[in-house]
Amino acid sequence: MESCVGLALKKPSLDAEPGPRPDPDTRTHFRVCRFIMETGVKLGMCSEPLATACTVYHRFFQCCSPHVFEPHLVAMAAIYLAGKVEEQHLRTRDIINVCHRYLNPGSDPLELDSRFWDLRDSIVQCELLVLRVLKFQVSFQHPHKYLLHYLLSLKALMNRHAWDRTPIAVTTWAMLRDSYHGSLCHPPQHVAVAILYLALQTLGVEVPGEGEREWWQVLSDDITKQAIDDIIVELIQIYNMDAKCT
Repeated sequence: MESCVGLALKKPSLDAEPGPRPDPDTRTHFRVCRFIMETGVKLGMCSEPLATACTVYHRFFQCCSPHVFEPHLVAMAAIYLAGKVEEQHLRTRDIINVCHRYLNPGSDPLELDSRFWDLRDSIVQCELLVLRVLKFQVSFQHPHKYLLHYLLSLKALMNRHAWDRTPIAVTTWAMLRDSYHGSLCHPPQHVAVAILYLALQTLGVEVPGEGEREWWQVLSDDITKQAIDDIIVELIQIYNMDAKCT
């Protein structure tokens, strides 16, 4: 699952619709979230710590302006904090070296001089600022556990040969990872169902229901088709953003 970072973002199945380019702040946040994803993978972060880092970043800038606080510094602090929250501790030196190499391709690791220590102090101070801004509410419920449960349930509903020849699991995990380039403010179980619905639509897979209920109603009693459609619209906007930011 970890190897499918950005898989869905690079797929041509969701074409960007013509329209105005996103505003500079939105483009900045999209690119910085990609920075979090790619540096996080190089640091060996698992899916949920990466999701927490992106969520911390989005929540911080819902309260603060990127014109006041440097987004990449906040992203580095979010990575550092997410490692603590999700108990995947990372050394600040590793974070600094990986992020420095990402932002300065081909450069050597920073020497342990005043520049390095100043940057380390900035990350630690920024982490404290983020905690205060978010009122120390940095533990989040992500869709991952729901999606895993739904995939297992869906596998039981489907024909075994259809499941084996279709990359449903790979596609859904990639879409979930991609969704953190934006900020989906919906219950995590609803996000998981909507991502699974979009993946099945993209792959052209039909799933049988159970009696009079659709398969997605079997998975989640409190979700509606309108809620699924709303989340899918936001997901497609994220993919369109990828086209407009490149």
